[in-house]
Amino acid sequence: MLKHDIIIVGGGLAGLRAALAVSGADVAVISRVHPLRSHSVAAQGGINVALGKTDRWEDHAFDTIKGGDYLADQDAVALLCKDAPERVIEMERWGTLFSRTDEGMIAQRPFGGAGYPRTAYAEDRTGHALLHTMYEQALKNGIRFYEEWLVTRLVVKTPYLNTGTNNGRCSGVVGYNIADGKIEGFLAKAVIFATGGYGRIYKRSTNSIINTGFGCAVAYRSGAALEDMEFVQFHPTTLYGTNILITEGARGEGGFLTNKNGERFMACYSPHLLDLAPRDIVARAIQTEINERRGFDGGYVNLDLTYLGAQKIKERLPGIRQIAMDFANIDPIKEPIPIQLAQHYSMGGIASNKDCETSIAGFFVCGECSCISVHGANRLGGNSLLETIVFGKIAGENAEKYADNTEFEKIDIMEKEVHGESQRISALLGKNEGEAFFEIRDELKEVMDEKVGIFRDEENLKAALDNISELKIRYGNVCVRNKGKIFNQELVNALELEGMLDIAETICLGALARKESRGSHYRLDYPERDDKNWLKHTLVTFAPDGARIDYKPVKITMYKPQPREY
Repeated sequence: MLKHDIIIVGGGLAGLRAALAVSGADVAVISRVHPLRSHSVAAQGGINVALGKTDRWEDHAFDTIKGGDYLADQDAVALLCKDAPERVIEMERWGTLFSRTDEGMIAQRPFGGAGYPRTAYAEDRTGHALLHTMYEQALKNGIRFYEEWLVTRLVVKTPYLNTGTNNGRCSGVVGYNIADGKIEGFLAKAVIFATGGYGRIYKRSTNSIINTGFGCAVAYRSGAALEDMEFVQFHPTTLYGTNILITEGARGEGGFLTNKNGERFMACYSPHLLDLAPRDIVARAIQTEINERRGFDGGYVNLDLTYLGAQKIKERLPGIRQIAMDFANIDPIKEPIPIQLAQHYSMGGIASNKDCETSIAGFFVCGECSCISVHGANRLGGNSLLETIVFGKIAGENAEKYADNTEFEKIDIMEKEVHGESQRISALLGKNEGEAFFEIRDELKEVMDEKVGIFRDEENLKAALDNISELKIRYGNVCVRNKGKIFNQELVNALELEGMLDIAETICLGALARKESRGSHYRLDYPERDDKNWLKHTLVTFAPDGARIDYKPVKITMYKPQPREY
C-alpha cells in the first residue's frame, strides 16, 4: 500500500503544473507513460495570451466565448484570460524558449477566431518546449513519479447511490503497474485527474495512442458526471493518410486552403476571417468541399505554404516541413500539403467548477479530461495549452487546501478496492477463449468516424448507439491471449477498451438529445442554434441500469449570446 497526501494522475502539462502548485504537502504523480511522452508534447502552434499593448484580457475572453458559440461558462473564461499573462511569463522565466520579435519580445501569431495576434509560440513545437520546461521544474522540486502505471479505479468511500447522485469522498486510487503486473492501492487525502482526452475512440485522430479517455471513464464509473461530451473538435488540417497534426499556425503565418480547382474556398464560408475562422467552421467547409466533389480524389484539399518562401517556413514552421517531408515525401517550400480533417480535441470531460472541484469531495480535475467549460462548444486554437497551466495551478492549490483540512481514510477501504480490482483483472486473464480486443476496438472507431463525425443526424446517432450496445455485449467475451505480467500491453488495451465504449456512448447520448447545431456539434436535421431550448450544459452520469442525462445552465456574466458570424 502506497500513501501520499495528494495523488495526481497524468504527467502532462496540467498534471505537472498541479504538482508544482503544491507547496507543503506530500505529492506524487502517476503517469500512464513517461511524462515527456504525454500528449501535451504534441501541441504545435502556440498558447494564447493578451500581451500586446492594444490587446486586453477582455478581448481574449470575448473571442473565446464567441468561438465557443456561447456555451462556455463566462466566469471560468474570465479567470483563464486574466491569469494568462502571469502564467505564460512564468513559463518563460522557468526556461521556455519562446520565439521572439526583432525587438526581443515574445512573438505572437494570428490564430483562428481571434481578433488580435495573441498566440505566443516556440516555432511550431510549443507543447514540446513547455512540457520539457515543466518537467525540469518538477525534477528540480523533487516530485515523486510513478511511471507506466494505469489507474483503473477511483476509490470513493460512499458507493454510487440509486438516486443518481454521489456525495462520496475520494480516498485514493488503484493502479496497475504495467512494468510488472502488480496491482497497488494509493491512499490519498485528495486526488487530481489530469488524464487527457479521448480522441482514440475515433479512427482518424491527431491524438496519441494513449488518449483513450480512460481517466474520464474511471471517474464516470465512480459517480462523477461527464459534461458536454457531444462537443468533439475536428481539426481542419491533418496530413492526408496519417492524420498527423498540421498546426493552425501554418495558416496563421499566411498559408491558405485550396480545392482541386485551385480556388481559395474559405471566402464562401467565412468572408471576413477566411482561413483563420474558428476550427469548426473551417473543418465543415473542408468536408463540404470534399462531399460536393471539389476535393481531390481520395478525400482531401490542399494547404498551400509555398508563397511564404523558404526562409519563413524554415524559421517558423520547421516541424511542419519535416513532417511533410518524412511522412508524405512533400517539401512544402515547393508544393502544397494534402490535408483532411480528423478528431483533435475533447471539449467535454469530467464536470467541475472553476476551482477544479467535482461532485466527489477530494476529487479534482484539470486539463483536457476536465470540463471546466472554458471552451464551450468549440475550442479556439491556442487555448488548450493555456488551460493546462492556468487550471493545473488552481487544481494543485485547491487540492492542497482540501488535504490540509482532512485525514486519510482507513486502510481497509483501500484493501477492499485492491482485492476487487485484482479479482476483475484475474478473471479477464483467466479466459482462454473469446474475442480479441482489437476487433471490437476497430469496429468502435469505424462507428464513431462514420456516424458521429463532423456532420450528424438522428438516424446515424441512433444506429451508433445500437452498434455500441452490441459492442459492449461482445466486450464481455473478450479474451486476453497474453497471460504474462511484464509490459502486457494487450491487457492494458483490453482494460481501456471498456472505458472507450463508455465514453463513446456518452458522446452519442448527448449528441442525440441535443436537437440543435452549436459549435462543433452540427446536426443536419437541426441546422440552427437554439438558445431558447439548448443554451445549457449536458450532464451524463453512470447508473447500473443505464446512463442518465441531466442539464445545468450556462453561466453568462459578461457577454450575452449573439449571432456568431465571421
